[in-house]
Amino acid sequence: MSTRSSLTILFVQPPWRVALWSVAYSSVLAVAVFGNLIVIWIILAHKRMRTVTNYFLLNLAFSDASMAAFNTLINFIYATHGEWYFGEAYCKFHNFFPVTSVFASIYSMTAIAVDRYMAIIHPLKPRLSAKATTGVIVCIWSLAVVLAFPLCYFSTTRTLPRRTLCYVAWPRMADDPFMYHIIVTVLVYVLPLVVMGITYTIVGVTLWGGEIPGDSSDNYHGQLRAKRKVVKMMIIVVVTFALCWLPYHVYFIVTGLNKRLSKWKYIQQVYLSVLWLAMSSTMYNPIIYCCLNSRFRAGFKRAFRWCPFIKVSSYDESELRSTRLHPTRQSSMYTLSRMDTTTVLVYDSTEGNYLVANCSWVKRASPPRVLWERFIQPFITEL
Repeated sequence: MSTRSSLTILFVQPPWRVALWSVAYSSVLAVAVFGNLIVIWIILAHKRMRTVTNYFLLNLAFSDASMAAFNTLINFIYATHGEWYFGEAYCKFHNFFPVTSVFASIYSMTAIAVDRYMAIIHPLKPRLSAKATTGVIVCIWSLAVVLAFPLCYFSTTRTLPRRTLCYVAWPRMADDPFMYHIIVTVLVYVLPLVVMGITYTIVGVTLWGGEIPGDSSDNYHGQLRAKRKVVKMMIIVVVTFALCWLPYHVYFIVTGLNKRLSKWKYIQQVYLSVLWLAMSSTMYNPIIYCCLNSRFRAGFKRAFRWCPFIKVSSYDESELRSTRLHPTRQSSMYTLSRMDTTTVLVYDSTEGNYLVANCSWVKRASPPRVLWERFIQPFITEL
């Protein structure tokens, strides 16, 4: 995920082309860093946003913002000039951190996919606690560091008569770079995408494949729509990531198999294009959240409320309040009878949570209704 590990060939570009690439890469940097910082603020500053899924989105936003801040422009400068200006210590970090960050990003998406799968397909099983979620995130970053460590260990600088290079000095320069990138491609691209493809396919078939017969209430359809929106948003995030990084991985595989391509006169433009597309993956998620999630959209409005054309409505304010009660919210009450107590489940359709209370009065429910409420209804509950 860094610049080419082989010695970079110096290609001279006209100033106008360098200026265009500079604008393109600077735009990615600005949007990615600013957008992901707002996402982090929305989740941390509002109690209502602190869910399992959003904690993984927080980790994803942090990794994307970090990679954009520390690598985007440095990658562009080195790829354009073929000259390393930043010293040996940053050379090691420069080669090490992108793999770590991308690993953390895609496995955060994978964790969300598995969590969604468990919530929808196995709703009665225990969910991840805050402590368990933190543990998963720590494990993700630990594995990311282990995978990227060889890049840090073997990275070095080399001073030539006219320029300084930053590269990974593998023990076997002929074979090791290609083999390592194959391993990274499998672990950081193919494997997690296969897992997410399987889980989201099963979830999609469950949510879009049909409806439970015998119930056409507004509450049921509201819950189903809420679950579909969450899953749809995450599928778009995953597909965007996959499309952005696919040309990058293909580039390194093709140039690894045919080393003569590194001397092709247009190869620098190809590399700058695939690198820009890969780096741009860090800026799309905040846009997707804002467009497809009402609470993130309300958070972005609050962040930009200083703009004269941005208006924060009372509904936007209520979306981020910690209380679950406001006029536009739909709720429904379900009653399950057992002995002399009754369990009341109040469902919040937008939050997707049940509020459970035990009452001293008794209201008998018919067996079909008990079956629906006890076993089938939780099947479509949201986080």
